Amino acid sequence: MPQLQMPFFPQGVTHISNMLAFSKDKGRIAYVSGNMQLYTHEENDSVSFRMITAQFCANGIAKQAQIASTFGVPALAVKRAVKLFRQEGTRGFFKPRKVRSAAVLTPEVCGQVQSLLDSGMGFSQVAQQQGIKRDTLAKASLDVPCAGVLFALPALLAVGLLD
Repeated sequence: MPQLQMPFFPQGVTHISNMLAFSKDKGRIAYVSGNMQLYTHEENDSVSFRMITAQFCANGIAKQAQIASTFGVPALAVKRAVKLFRQEGTRGFFKPRKVRSAAVLTPEVCGQVQSLLDSGMGFSQVAQQQGIKRDTLAKASLDVPCAGVLFALPALLAVGLLD
């Protein structure tokens, strides 16, 4: 007859579920099940935290709501981590992030756009001639200096002054 394992935990741990707890000591977080240590990571290592808590949820050791309430993290962040773990495994947490491409509105391009707009050319025509999406120009605002010139494209679009 199989013997039931009793969940005995060391003193001073914080329970996440009835089979999982964690302790914090000298800047390290240790996850334990009973008296067996499962995983440790540095206190400020958020990537390892996301990875191991997602693994606990995916393996049924803890529920997403338990992780969120115990550690005070948003439930949506836990759900996203679990989704990433299920799709890509632990590798997904440690791969380099995708970076955006170079900016389209360089100072040279902004100067050309401004001179074309000053010459009376239509907004859509300028975007087409420069090979820039119209929305990219529309997102340019008063806060963004372009070659020393400021232009308020969204404001002009809003009041209907541009095509």
